[in-house]
Amino acid sequence: MAGIEKYIAIAALGLFVMFAGEINVLYNYLTNPNVEVEPEAKILMYISIGVAPASSLAGTAFIMAKRYGSRQIGGLILAGGIVLFAGMLSANYMIQNIDPNYRVYTVETIPPLFMGVSFAVMAAGAFLFRTKKRPIKEFF
Repeated sequence: MAGIEKYIAIAALGLFVMFAGEINVLYNYLTNPNVEVEPEAKILMYISIGVAPASSLAGTAFIMAKRYGSRQIGGLILAGGIVLFAGMLSANYMIQNIDPNYRVYTVETIPPLFMGVSFAVMAAGAFLFRTKKRPIKEFF
């Protein structure tokens, strides 16, 4: 059935969880910062080590599994999208509590942006539930 694409989807799920956690920890810290920090740089770093590779891995797993369809891989990709959406929704609710000095464009834009990305990831996972196995034609 599913070979390496299952492990790629698991890695994508882990990276989605990591990114959501990092953003929520940063936003929680920005509500009452003890040390001055640049939120734009931190967020860019979190995107480059978290959600960008996670999206690439989810897309790779989707492309590898779309030919035959897999509920397991689709479920993992769907779970990654749900985790990303829930994490960004939580971060979005924290924005109003962030210190006004740190409430910059990047901090306010990232949660809605990645909520949109999460819908695309969830759609890709849901597509794999719908895909049926193609019959193998035997010519000889």
